Amino acid sequence: MKLLSIAVPCYNSQDYMRNCVDSLLKGGELVEILIVNDGSKDDTAKIADEYAEKYPTIVRAIHQENGGHGEAVNTGIRNATGFYFKVVDSDDWVNEEAFEAILKKLQELIAGPQTLDMMISNFVYEKQGVKRKKIMRYRKYLPQNRIFTWDEVSNMPVGKYILMHSVIYRTELLRECGLELPKHTFYVDNLFVYQPLMSVKTMYYMDENFYRYFIGREDQSVHEDVMIRRIDQQLLVNRLMVDTIAGKKISNKHLRQYMLRYLDIITTVSSVMLIRSGTEENLNKKKDLWKYIKNADINIYSKLRLGILGRAVNLPGAGGVSLIAGHCASFFSTLGSAQIGDLIKIETTYGTYTYKIAEAVVKKATDPTAYDPTKTDNSIVLYTCYPFNTIISVDERYFVYADFVSGPILIKE
Repeated sequence: MKLLSIAVPCYNSQDYMRNCVDSLLKGGELVEILIVNDGSKDDTAKIADEYAEKYPTIVRAIHQENGGHGEAVNTGIRNATGFYFKVVDSDDWVNEEAFEAILKKLQELIAGPQTLDMMISNFVYEKQGVKRKKIMRYRKYLPQNRIFTWDEVSNMPVGKYILMHSVIYRTELLRECGLELPKHTFYVDNLFVYQPLMSVKTMYYMDENFYRYFIGREDQSVHEDVMIRRIDQQLLVNRLMVDTIAGKKISNKHLRQYMLRYLDIITTVSSVMLIRSGTEENLNKKKDLWKYIKNADINIYSKLRLGILGRAVNLPGAGGVSLIAGHCASFFSTLGSAQIGDLIKIETTYGTYTYKIAEAVVKKATDPTAYDPTKTDNSIVLYTCYPFNTIISVDERYFVYADFVSGPILIKE
């Protein structure tokens, strides 16, 4: 058995795949390089076969009909013989010194008393034209140089997540958890690193700048205009991530919080792309996404929707709901006298927004249905403590729902 299987999904990769594969060959006989030719129309297949012929004990060339990046990863998992598994995209590469250190550590760990589920290391953004490279490190949030569990993982800030480029999984764990990425879909790297997490019990972090993530090709999937064109694929991944944890009891609070925050940022990315497209069709897709989350798990929906990011992508003007709170003994002391049909005007630096009251209701403060962004494309919710003029803590809130009438559209460009 090999120590590490590395899948290299390739589609029309003739111009850059050699740099990737050459960097992986530094692993020698400890590694298995699975070049998965995903129905390429250029010389990718020929190059893959050349490597397999030259390095028959290290490289395997696998040819398949085009199924997309996810299916290429699936093929890699099915064919892997290594104890551990990693994905390296064909336009990326790895650092030789870091690679050597990681393989040495994996050898030590595999001979030890504990089974390691996930190895984590740093990755570097290799952006064209940028001299100072951004490094995604985890030294402030993960223990170093020892096996640890989720109980020892510190809260990571927004934008700091364990991504596909950072991880090496135990191969059997991926198979046992039933990981199967969707065909013909971009952005499945999020699913690859997200879906197995509930099966991960042990981790090890090495502060090594191992993976080099290339950014610069015009057709790269992370470019905004490309993401908008492929928004349906991003939404599919987003929904599958919701399905991963919806209705699940995740007993470890650190893991639960981490998975919610990861889902939060992915949902925010989806919402922002839909908003920035500026089309009515995509604004409706944003509404449908949040409705999907609500129907899947009301508790997850509430945590995402009432968070800072959830509110930020539902600003007034181009779809979404804004929440405005006020004290019942001061600012909102007269809110109870508002009638259905009354107009609410809100003055901002961008102009005046007008809303028409559609409903007023008393609900428990903990009621997750009280704040509903799917009720209408453009609306606000005013709320305060109930009964009015209360100065002690109470359990109920008075909610006023109002629909958008007029105001400047901020988001369309």
